[in-house]
Amino acid sequence: MKPKNPSDSRTIMTDLVLPSETNPLNNLFGGELLARMDRAASIAARRHSRRITVTASVNHVAFNHAVPLGSVLTVEAAVSRAFNTSMEVYIDVWMEDRYNGNRSKANEAIYTFVAVDESGKPTEVPPIEPVTDLEKERFAAALRRKQLSLVLAGKMKPNEATELRALFMGG
Repeated sequence: MKPKNPSDSRTIMTDLVLPSETNPLNNLFGGELLARMDRAASIAARRHSRRITVTASVNHVAFNHAVPLGSVLTVEAAVSRAFNTSMEVYIDVWMEDRYNGNRSKANEAIYTFVAVDESGKPTEVPPIEPVTDLEKERFAAALRRKQLSLVLAGKMKPNEATELRALFMGG
């Protein structure tokens, strides 16, 4: 399969935070943010694989800043690394201040998706060729995260986790 660039999967969703989506403090519900991130990540995974994709895991979510009612929220997602049938999708969440228009990073997340065929069987996805420094950084870190996940799940022996060994032992 021909490799793709993370920018080929880039998905940007912008929306307004409405009253029905907020908690008693007038901040966006965490679950509403998770749903928005899942939708954007799903589109990015589908753009990369050109297959049906399903959420396999939510690997990391950081609720760094509350998102107030009336904020303009932008969710940006792109595939950071592709494995055999799975893809790691990195998500950045940006908030635009409703009064001055300043844009700041509010949250981030990392999801894993699996491409499947029409019968639900996992199917191969194209590899990723990162170009920018940020894409290369996220690409490299994705393998460390995958190996750590496999070790914690008992699917890989710690001494087989080459990326983790290199990270902690220098090679």
